[in-house]
Amino acid sequence: MTEIRPQEKHKAGALSKAELEKREPGGLSGTFVSVLILGAFIAISWIGVFLLFIARN
Repeated sequence: MTEIRPQEKHKAGALSKAELEKREPGGLSGTFVSVLILGAFIAISWIGVFLLFIARN
C-alpha cells in the first residue's frame, strides 16, 4: 500500500491552521462585497415597489 508523506498530504488539500488563518481575510472581503451588492439590490427593489405602490394610489 502506498503511504502518504506529509509533503503529499499538503498537495492533497490539507491546509495547516496558520495557512487557513492567513487566507481567510481575502475570502471574507469578497463575501462582504457580495453581501453589500445583494443588500443594495434588495433595498432598491423594495424602494422601487414602494414608489410604484405610492404612484398608483
